[in-house]
Amino acid sequence: MNKIWKTTAAVGLIGASIWTGSVLNLTAEGAGVTNQPGTADDPVVTKSYVEQAIQQAIKGGGATTTPTTPTNPTTPSTSEGSGSSSDAVSIVDVKPGQILIASAGAEFVVRAGKAVIYSQDLNGVADLTDGKDITNGGAVANNHLLSFPRDGRGIQVQEGNKYNLTVMVRGGYKIQ
Repeated sequence: MNKIWKTTAAVGLIGASIWTGSVLNLTAEGAGVTNQPGTADDPVVTKSYVEQAIQQAIKGGGATTTPTTPTNPTTPSTSEGSGSSSDAVSIVDVKPGQILIASAGAEFVVRAGKAVIYSQDLNGVADLTDGKDITNGGAVANNHLLSFPRDGRGIQVQEGNKYNLTVMVRGGYKIQ
């Protein structure tokens, strides 16, 4: 009798659990559905609208100016880069003898070449990757994020090196 009682109780408990689970599942499925497709909270869009939005995102939402480099690096001419879109990244080549000067708030990442910091005063540039300050003439490690807090600071090709720098720039800059 004890064995029959245990079997009946186990079958009843399993059956009640299955029934309770299915009732709770039906309630949970219906409770969370508030954003039906086609409502104001979840609008249906057309293919042309999506394509137009993608084209605007690719173009960056505005015109950007491509920097020009001087034809003769010994000439003290300057060229300015775009600072209109702070999220846009420009790839800039810096030749030996040129200085890439950052606008306040600009960020540089040296991708190729040997660079050193250029600063007119004693203060330097923040290397955010290492968490340290690099002063004038200090070497810059490749693939490190540099932050320029003020105008007039920049980077240049290390003295004696004959190869260009390739730099990713976010923010304003000019080449001297």
